[in-house]
Amino acid sequence: MNPGKPRAVNPDDLPFRHYTLKHRLISWVSQNLFDGVTYTVRHGLIAGMKRKGGLGWLPVRPRATAEQRFWAQLDLRGQVIYDIGAFQGILTLFFASRGKHVVSYEPASKNYGRLLENLRLNEITNVTVRKVGLGSSRGMASLCFLRLMPGGASIEARTIAGIRRAPHVMEEIPVTTLDEDIREHGLPAPDFIKIDIEGLESEALRGARQTLARRRPALFLEMHGETMNEKRRKCSEVVALLEEAGYRDIVHLESSSLVSSGNCAVAVEGHLYCPSPVESGRRASG
Repeated sequence: MNPGKPRAVNPDDLPFRHYTLKHRLISWVSQNLFDGVTYTVRHGLIAGMKRKGGLGWLPVRPRATAEQRFWAQLDLRGQVIYDIGAFQGILTLFFASRGKHVVSYEPASKNYGRLLENLRLNEITNVTVRKVGLGSSRGMASLCFLRLMPGGASIEARTIAGIRRAPHVMEEIPVTTLDEDIREHGLPAPDFIKIDIEGLESEALRGARQTLARRRPALFLEMHGETMNEKRRKCSEVVALLEEAGYRDIVHLESSSLVSSGNCAVAVEGHLYCPSPVESGRRASG
């Protein structure tokens, strides 16, 4: 072994560049030129609703993603939906127009303010907004995000390490568990939970064990990780927690593949959807 030779770096251990130059330019234009503009959204899940932020007033209709197609066909009538990682409220607005009640979690102050503003613009009253992060235990945490990309805010250590290499914002936020927040604030039990919190998905699941056991809600999770190997580790962890909680029909949205601990590598990028174990049981017996 040559001690002077640099050690080869595994490409799967290299951090991702999460946002392209195009993403950054679009965000700069949105934040610096049109951030205060109120407009009617022209396309997508909340077409026809009012909004501040983003460029949804442009006439160009982007190609629908697998996620958007999934939401558009999902029946949420009469359901209580939890939007964990709500950002500025696009999905919250959509859920509120389809479901019975929405509980949204958004701890970042700027995003939280814009979320409330977008709800007021549409005179929506069936949403409860919680300005708190969710994890596996109660405490305080440092939330970090790129100045141009506030939607990527995270409290996960490795994600923060990557964010801090560029101009960023830090904010101290309170963190609790979903089980404790529901109990302490008398929140309605969820029928459907969407989780997109930049790498803390497994921690949120650990903090929701009682809710998952008692209510058996359907789940939708976005997979995150700073490197490909980190994505594999986190996906494996999430799938193991879902199986432990009794979820068997775990579907990778982008490939339509059924996922288990034995093949979870297929789901390292994209989204996981888990129908309620109660509904899965009904289909199996029928």
